[in-house]
Amino acid sequence: MKLTWYGHSAFRIETADANILIDPYLVGNPSWTGGWEGPAEGVTHVLLTHGHNDHVSGALEVLKKSGAMLVANYEICMYLVGKGASGDKINPGNIGGTVDCGAFTTTFVQALHSSSFGGEGGQNTYLGNPGGLVLHFPEDKTLYHMGDTDIFSDMALINELHEPKIGIVPVGDRFTMGGAVAALACRRFFRFDTVVPCHFGTFPIIDQTAEKFVAGMEGSGVEVALPGIGQTITL
Repeated sequence: MKLTWYGHSAFRIETADANILIDPYLVGNPSWTGGWEGPAEGVTHVLLTHGHNDHVSGALEVLKKSGAMLVANYEICMYLVGKGASGDKINPGNIGGTVDCGAFTTTFVQALHSSSFGGEGGQNTYLGNPGGLVLHFPEDKTLYHMGDTDIFSDMALINELHEPKIGIVPVGDRFTMGGAVAALACRRFFRFDTVVPCHFGTFPIIDQTAEKFVAGMEGSGVEVALPGIGQTITL
């Protein structure tokens, strides 16, 4: 499995049978200036954890170019179809549900956050419940993208049910848990092989580095992977 980070919570996951973009914030992302066209090449699936602009902006462009399957909650799917995404390529779900994505399955799990898309004039469109996404692959490790969230005790159930080995974890504070709390969540509730921190450094009002998370994970035996913007690593 290969993972590329485009800053914030935007990742490309490449396996033998799928090329997946998760929360492709590729339009208006201060951390990523490479455009959306390159990351969209060969994409088979676009997965969205929730509807905030800093997770969805770029998804529509990618969907229109690639013809990829959209995997998200029902409200996000219908919103993007209304903006021009193909209604034949959506795979909606909601918290607790699992959907078959062909080369893998996606389970929607809880996240403590909110979900809406901000438009012109300050109007926000409600876009359903926020969530995390657990990806099960036949030939690769299970991956859990937490979305935007705080720590919550039912993370223990997510681990019991899914046993994810790769965690993508928000650490930037203010809008999500901070680094120290994120490290506590990983150590207390999961048995990850590798964790990838995200949702930091994008805007001045969130933590600029993952240092608190890295410090909190010291001695855990878990690998903390810190790819640079646009860098691809193998997991």
